Amino acid sequence: MVRYEGKTVITLNVNGQPHEVMVRPADLLLDVLREQLGLTGAKPGCKNGDCGACTVIIDGWPAKSCLVLAVEAEGHVILTVEGLEGKAPIQKSFVKDNAFQCGYCTSGFLMVCHALQMQHPDMPEEHVIEEWLQSNICRCTSYQEIRRAVHGMYNNKGL
Repeated sequence: MVRYEGKTVITLNVNGQPHEVMVRPADLLLDVLREQLGLTGAKPGCKNGDCGACTVIIDGWPAKSCLVLAVEAEGHVILTVEGLEGKAPIQKSFVKDNAFQCGYCTSGFLMVCHALQMQHPDMPEEHVIEEWLQSNICRCTSYQEIRRAVHGMYNNKGL
């Protein structure tokens, strides 16, 4: 670790690529992803962990990047919505089922749903899906379409 005037150079593994970034101890992963790496898919919504618009996947689990310090993410595998590259079944299901309106929360929901499928490769019980979806908030659309997209992801309808 190299320090420069209160900043530290760290390496983040994002979407399969190492990235050296210079951070202060209090810099949020959300801000580093957006401002230094140009990965703007994670959105700053509430910046207190309530809305989930900033969700990324860290080591296979969804994490709200507004609650993660960049220095805490060093040594972990980070996946952003850009890393899905349009190939994840949930992305196709979201489009097919019109599971978004304004799109602001969509990347966070996509990441939660992708992590759900990573952790539960077979269709989980409905209460598990509901529990995972509760971590994110959409202010524009009904959750009915989002639930339908999750089911489509498991039923390969989104492929």
